[in-house]
Amino acid sequence: MLQQYLEELKKIKLLSPEEEKSLWSQEAEGSEAAHQKLISAYQPLVFKTAAQFHMPEEVTLELIQEGTVGLLEASENYDYTKGVAFSLYAVHRIRGRMCDFLDREFSRYELSLDRETAEGLSLVDFLPDSQLLPEEVAERHAVSDRVSWAVNRLPQKEKQVLQGIFLENKTPSDLAADIHVTPHHIYRLEKQGVRRIRGMLSRFMREFKR
Repeated sequence: MLQQYLEELKKIKLLSPEEEKSLWSQEAEGSEAAHQKLISAYQPLVFKTAAQFHMPEEVTLELIQEGTVGLLEASENYDYTKGVAFSLYAVHRIRGRMCDFLDREFSRYELSLDRETAEGLSLVDFLPDSQLLPEEVAERHAVSDRVSWAVNRLPQKEKQVLQGIFLENKTPSDLAADIHVTPHHIYRLEKQGVRRIRGMLSRFMREFKR
């Protein structure tokens, strides 16, 4: 589905300033054709905003849907005569819609290796890097070992989900089929597992950073 959407995005041509101004003028007069052309032209902005969240494909598609609603809302209130670029005006509504969705469903700060923990580190930071100095490698190995310890203490399904997503690069759909649950439940297991790991690591990280 996402690949099909991306193929459609490639067909979209950028509007010239003159063409866009003309379309907004027509849209203000009630032209549905102009409205649809403008919404289509700004779909790449919706995708670019959704991609910044680094979510699994299924969630990205839902973010695109939410962002499109935000795009439509922005177009209803936009006044092209004020001279503000529509992209600057719309992106806040688009991102707001996406953030509201993630807040409701998954808590956007807990679903990615790139998200920071309460201690200011991400799970990526726990992985050893051979380019570091020997003492830094040793420190990261210690943290990596602690993460492995925390993962092994998780309930079986949460452990299976985190290992599948972060280590085996499986999709939520594949994991859902493996453990006989819905993809939506996979996201909840992922969220619960990350929260448990953060809890188990919080004291260790405070002591580690002293």
